[in-house]
Amino acid sequence: AIMLAAIATLRAKEGSEADFLAIAQEMAVAVNANEEGCLSYEIFQGDNPQTFIFIERYRDEAATEAHRNSDHFKTIGARMGPFMAGRPDVQRLNLA
Repeated sequence: AIMLAAIATLRAKEGSEADFLAIAQEMAVAVNANEEGCLSYEIFQGDNPQTFIFIERYRDEAATEAHRNSDHFKTIGARMGPFMAGRPDVQRLNLA
């Protein structure tokens, strides 16, 4: 099966980094606990402290759909919104 990945770059509003990260880490816990099709879901902070990079690996397309349709994606994601500067930049990757 093709392995899919995503790199999502999200930016926190200045001064909101800790609030954003706390909610993002809740998301990571929920994803890793509930999505067997997600092989890894990790959050990194960039050189710019307001920049957070989510590196995600999924078993197949169905697993990426399950992630986007999950309750935690919708509810925890909505809670991130007030702390974010702009929309996420998401690159979807296929194993070459």
